[in-house]
Amino acid sequence: MHDQPLLDKLRSRLAHQLDPVLYSGKGMSPLNIAIAVVILAGILLAIIQTEPSIRQGRESWFRATELTLGSLFLLEYLARLWTCIENDSVKSRVQHFFSFFALADLLAILVAFSLYLGNGGVILRLVLLIRVVRLARLGRFSTALECIAEAVRSRTYELLVSAIFGVIILLFAATCLYLVEGDIQPEAFGSIPRATWWAVATLTTVGYGDVYPITVLGRILAGITAVTGICMIAVPTGILASAFSDAIKEAKEKHRRLPKVLDKEL
Repeated sequence: MHDQPLLDKLRSRLAHQLDPVLYSGKGMSPLNIAIAVVILAGILLAIIQTEPSIRQGRESWFRATELTLGSLFLLEYLARLWTCIENDSVKSRVQHFFSFFALADLLAILVAFSLYLGNGGVILRLVLLIRVVRLARLGRFSTALECIAEAVRSRTYELLVSAIFGVIILLFAATCLYLVEGDIQPEAFGSIPRATWWAVATLTTVGYGDVYPITVLGRILAGITAVTGICMIAVPTGILASAFSDAIKEAKEKHRRLPKVLDKEL
């Protein structure tokens, strides 16, 4: 009779440490900080393993470390699956199981154990970097991602208009350089698709310098294109900055309205 309420309280406590939505403190919870350290260690290990001079002769050590990390990730995965129903937005454990982050957790665990069993190739080692995605679910990182997604959703029309405008400018710049430089530099500007590569590099202000106009008119057009690119990038940046600010304010207000369940003592 008394075991069930105790388990419920334990699950609630654990949920408030694992779920950033339920955690009422500032920043990341202590448990999520520890998990983030383990994930970063796993990412570092995955990166180091790609260097043959380091990996050769230490295969057994790397496999043992992967087994340890995989076991820790498995414990975290089971803990999240057990506590997920404490969040009102999660209707069932089945819903949590098929969520994006839960599937990412499961994939990271399977990859870790696959490498331990000797089935790890280049592809599986690269998949290990999915641990970077797992970092996004910890602490306020997940809230930030939600705010970014909400900002994009709320400004879809404005972003679409700016994207269409950008494509028009891109094709116009490529066409102009094709007409001016096409006969002089056929390899770089001999067609509109070829000139488009230059237009992309210029409008995005990257400027690789592998292709560039050599005529006076071409350089004038290139200057206009570069200045236009700065303005073109500033438009969606301003739209997203405003939308992101609104989303952050809404998220903070929603967090303040959360019930302080942690105030209840066991």
